[in-house]
Amino acid sequence: MTEEREEPQLRRLGVEPDDLDGHTIEELTDYLEAGRTPADPTIDGSAGCRLALDALERLRGLTPELMALDAAESAAVDTGWVDRILSGIAMDARAGRRIPYDDGVDLGITEGAVRGLVRAAEESFPGMLVGRCRLDGDVEVPGAPIGVDVEVSVVYGRPLRRVAEELRSEIAGRLAAHTALNVSHIDVTIEDVTMPSSGGVRDDE
Repeated sequence: MTEEREEPQLRRLGVEPDDLDGHTIEELTDYLEAGRTPADPTIDGSAGCRLALDALERLRGLTPELMALDAAESAAVDTGWVDRILSGIAMDARAGRRIPYDDGVDLGITEGAVRGLVRAAEESFPGMLVGRCRLDGDVEVPGAPIGVDVEVSVVYGRPLRRVAEELRSEIAGRLAAHTALNVSHIDVTIEDVTMPSSGGVRDDE
């Protein structure tokens, strides 16, 4: 893929070429499929690339299962949800703003790392994928109220309200354990529900 064709595709996912330290989602996917060998220090040494690789690995682990469900129903696979997840992964890989722990200590965590922490909460929910994650508020001011908005895709079969409540609790626990953020609210939007009986993915209202 030429650079001229690659950059528009990357921007479609919501990032610029430099957001992953010069790499692309396609390059990271190829690196993951090759077993991360031979080792590439420019990828392994990039915090943004590592966040993206972790998310891509979880996506890769779930995708075959969902595709198999679709194939069993002999229906066309809607890959739009994959594009939305990839867009969220690319956004999360950005370092973003620096979040200080308090005014008296020169210590902080990047916004991208916090989004990666939120995204990792999906590991507690089989079949769930976190798409976009956004931190609302002035994260650069210690103690300022911060809202967390996440979009997720879930597999059909569990009460959606309960899933959302459990995810909120999981995210809140992770943020309390690893950050000093004053979280005012956590909003969970279920964007997609995988429906095995219909062979596709539909938007959940």
